[in-house]
Amino acid sequence: MNELPHDAGPVLLKLARSAIAAGLRVTSWADDVPLKEDWLRSPGATFVTLTLGGDLRGCIGSLVAHQALGEDVRSNAVSAAFHDPRFPPLSVDEFKQVDIEVSVLSDPEPMTFSGKEDALASLRPGLDGVILSAPGHRATFLPQVWEELPDPSQFLAHLMRKAGLPADYWAEDVRIDRYQVTAFHEQVDD
Repeated sequence: MNELPHDAGPVLLKLARSAIAAGLRVTSWADDVPLKEDWLRSPGATFVTLTLGGDLRGCIGSLVAHQALGEDVRSNAVSAAFHDPRFPPLSVDEFKQVDIEVSVLSDPEPMTFSGKEDALASLRPGLDGVILSAPGHRATFLPQVWEELPDPSQFLAHLMRKAGLPADYWAEDVRIDRYQVTAFHEQVDD
């Protein structure tokens, strides 16, 4: 994760909201935010999370930087609003009430461990985002998920299920990578 300027949060949140607004054709919000700042043109990986009344409404992101940070935010905001397979596309009424969070990810780092217990002991609740991989399966939880699942065993069990594996699955071919995020949260005034 590159060093972000002190005013990055409002800029990234405006990028996300304006991209969703453009998709909904809500012209009062659909400002074209120029990507003229160098830090917005640098490669970056982000997740955009939408919540409505405290409930998840969409969450899509990139685990590895593959495009400019600003473009990644725009793309993931549109995907979270309109293409998250768990939810129908966001409506204009929901847009007016949805809260947006943009998380900028550090580069994932592989964890080394001797088995499941060692892996659990190596996790850092509240700090680590976790990518779990096994042949044909992959899932991630952002560090924010620790708020809901503070116990490493439960966290890992839920992540296994998200990856399509049994909650108690473990094998030698399990790979765990960790990353950190800088998160920016916007709340819409009621």
